[in-house]
Amino acid sequence: MTDQQLHQLKYPIGTFETPKTIDDALITQWIEDIERFPERVEALTKNLTVEQLHWPYRPNGWNIKQVVHHCADSHMNSIIRFKLALTEDSPTIRPYYEDRWANLVDGNDTNLDNTLLLLKGLHAKLGMLLRSITKAQLSREFIHPEQGRRFRLDETIGMYAWHSNHHLAHIKQALYHKGKF
Repeated sequence: MTDQQLHQLKYPIGTFETPKTIDDALITQWIEDIERFPERVEALTKNLTVEQLHWPYRPNGWNIKQVVHHCADSHMNSIIRFKLALTEDSPTIRPYYEDRWANLVDGNDTNLDNTLLLLKGLHAKLGMLLRSITKAQLSREFIHPEQGRRFRLDETIGMYAWHSNHHLAHIKQALYHKGKF
């Protein structure tokens, strides 16, 4: 497999690029993507067998169950990042080791019920929070020490919408390839 093919498997919808202009319509679309994410994940995974949950989305990549559990972990961190930025002046957030979290026992559970419940509640709460952010608050920032830069909240909404769609594409990809690469 070529490097280009591996890159396409890793980023099936491409990488996130912050648009030059972020308007109200785009923010609304991103929030809708975030709010719909749990039902879309559930629709893709609810009838999968244990064997299918172990299918990776690319060579040496996470399997379906790890992707779903990762999304819950990542999006729990996201709501904290939004709340920190809304209540503090340019806070420095705490990164975490996604790969290590994915290897913990809860990241490998073949029963997705609790994670799907968590995603439903978390995304409902996140959607409510995001819809309440004012135009002025969209420019609030947090500092990501690993990235070495500031992230505005309007950009961050887009990143988490992209993140949701990115991992939905991973699940679809694993199902399409049936875990065989």
